[in-house]
Amino acid sequence: MEKRQELYRGKAKSVYETDDPDHYIMLYRDDTSAFDGKIIKQLERKGRTNNHFNFFIMKKLEEAGIPVHVEEMISDRECVVKKLKMVPVECVVRNVTAGSICKRLGVKEGLELEHPTFEFFLKNDELHDPMVNDSHILAFGWGTQEQIDTMRSMSFKINGILKELFDKANLILVDYKLEFGLYKGEIMLGDEFSPDGCRLWDKDTKKKLDKDRFRQGLGEVIEGYEEVARRIGCPL
Repeated sequence: MEKRQELYRGKAKSVYETDDPDHYIMLYRDDTSAFDGKIIKQLERKGRTNNHFNFFIMKKLEEAGIPVHVEEMISDRECVVKKLKMVPVECVVRNVTAGSICKRLGVKEGLELEHPTFEFFLKNDELHDPMVNDSHILAFGWGTQEQIDTMRSMSFKINGILKELFDKANLILVDYKLEFGLYKGEIMLGDEFSPDGCRLWDKDTKKKLDKDRFRQGLGEVIEGYEEVARRIGCPL
């Protein structure tokens, strides 16, 4: 597959056109950002770690029946993905309180939720990714009711799969975000699943092993990511 021009440059990844009209090459850079890109730093091994981590998780989900866009890892920092038409919302599932929900609802961090919560957020950095609901998505044509229902049900199915995976590694899956897109009319999981887009805590010590280490200036960011990878059996 021939890698061609860069089509999109996000905060941490770049997407390249290929000679195959149905596929892109996704490149994971060492860039790390927080607070809607206000803080950006280069962290050695970050692109490599997230590429390997995401490929491992995506293949676990695919084995469990979740359609995913990732097809092949072609280098330490690159993978081949299906060309999706992305739905412009993020799906957020929470098992434990942390981050923005604590500020919004005035609850303390670390409360285990009786039932996982599910929220939609519009992907828009300038507006700081505002929370939206089904009515907004339908009214503005961001998605159909069938797509909304599918994204929600798939998010909860993924929650069950990954909670079990991380629990066996003595980790708590606190929360995470997912993005979905359409491939030849089918909704499938896109973007990435890595410690950049989820919260993972050690079950015994509650040590944070995710991007909060960067946001909160805790240090050893990539070391935390690598520890999670080792625990779940992800080769780096």
